[in-house]
Amino acid sequence: MEHWNSTLESGFILIGILNDSLSPELLCATVTVLYMLALTSNCLLLLAITTDARLHVPMYLLLGQLSLMDLLFTSVVTPKAFMDFLLSENTISFVGCALQMFLALTLGGAEDLLLAFMAYDRYVAICHPLNYMVLMRPRVCWLMVATSWILASLSAIVYTVYTMHYPFCKAREISHLLCEIPPLLKLACADTSIYELTVYVMGVTFLIPPLVAILTSYTLILLTVLHMPSNEGRQKALVTCSSHLTVVGMFYGAATFMYVLPSSLHSPKRDNIVSVFYTIVTPALNPLIYSLRNKEVMGALRRILGRYMLWTHS
Repeated sequence: MEHWNSTLESGFILIGILNDSLSPELLCATVTVLYMLALTSNCLLLLAITTDARLHVPMYLLLGQLSLMDLLFTSVVTPKAFMDFLLSENTISFVGCALQMFLALTLGGAEDLLLAFMAYDRYVAICHPLNYMVLMRPRVCWLMVATSWILASLSAIVYTVYTMHYPFCKAREISHLLCEIPPLLKLACADTSIYELTVYVMGVTFLIPPLVAILTSYTLILLTVLHMPSNEGRQKALVTCSSHLTVVGMFYGAATFMYVLPSSLHSPKRDNIVSVFYTIVTPALNPLIYSLRNKEVMGALRRILGRYMLWTHS
């Protein structure tokens, strides 16, 4: 099989879900609405957490980081897919593909770890409330945030460099919404079986421990909540935790499908649907899931809106 020159001047062709849809215009409009929703809702949540002193607590610091990750994650993928569809120009350079892969892996990996830290935060708040401000003091919170970003970026750069070092064949078409490891390896002209196994093992290693930590935290939380004397306190704890578990379920479901399930269960169409879910749908829904059921966040947003209305009428 002939090789094409996979140098800095070469590129790939992304055949995403917009180009492979029966109703591309309708799907494009839906994706645009979801992207605008993700931008608006995550920016509002970040604004509320940053400007309202009542939200300057560990739980909302971590939630703000989650919103930032979602905002960046969807922006790495969606504008490129949207412009490609409008301009009928689906090419992406070799460097652009590598950069997109690195950013997507960094943001996905950071969110994976951050969700585990958020579960620990809820465990401490509900099961050890008297020690909460000691165990979750600002230095510990920022250490959690830094750990999420640093470990994810180190892992992403190793994956990206190793994936992009392969020689690629003349068929430059990537049947996927973005540059990711599984669809790119299908274009490689070398034996990738050992690397695919490594990706699988590392995927399990990166996903399973945080997931186990989350499930353990929420099992202990549930046991504590069931013994709470206050019905109001029990209800507040369950609402907060159910929001987090909804986000966890959406994120880990999609990540498990892409990086843990064997390649025999993958198909371009199915992979595209899953990629749309975790790069576009989930970032749009996450802030809504957290804010609409959270009185503190909704109160902060109302106060911001009130100040804005006063400013515009002054």
